[in-house]
Amino acid sequence: MPILDANTFEFFSRSPNQTRRIGMRLGELLRPADIVCLNGELGAGKTTLVQGIAKGWGTSDIATSPTFVLVNNYRRPDGVEMNHLDAYRLENSLEAEDLDLERMITEGPLLVEWADRIKAALPDECLTISMSWISDEHRRMVFSFTGKRYGKLLDNLKSGMVMSF
Repeated sequence: MPILDANTFEFFSRSPNQTRRIGMRLGELLRPADIVCLNGELGAGKTTLVQGIAKGWGTSDIATSPTFVLVNNYRRPDGVEMNHLDAYRLENSLEAEDLDLERMITEGPLLVEWADRIKAALPDECLTISMSWISDEHRRMVFSFTGKRYGKLLDNLKSGMVMSF
């Protein structure tokens, strides 16, 4: 278990709907070039969180796990794309770079499931969410960040959660 510090926020979700709602709040805050790294075992709720992020970001596309296609793209009405990469089947960071990772980072927000597998290919500054299964309905999320932009993003997320949860 990580020791929580000023760059870390812990949240316990009590249902898939609550996981989606926190994702929606996060999605509202994302801008192009933002990177959200998601880590956690199978069943930890990563894709459920992404469903909320995509909806809050403004797409009407249904977010699904890109495990077998590797990357899903979700488009907003204004044409901006969000990329959703699942690194579970990638062997290393070089394989991620072969997927045109640089373009995905610069063109829109990038969500990366199993981000630890390709950490060397990702920028140092990002928002990381480590998720774990507690019970059928409950999930633990530990939000941490590196970089000033992500510190502000997490502060805005936390302040919005106090008002809505």
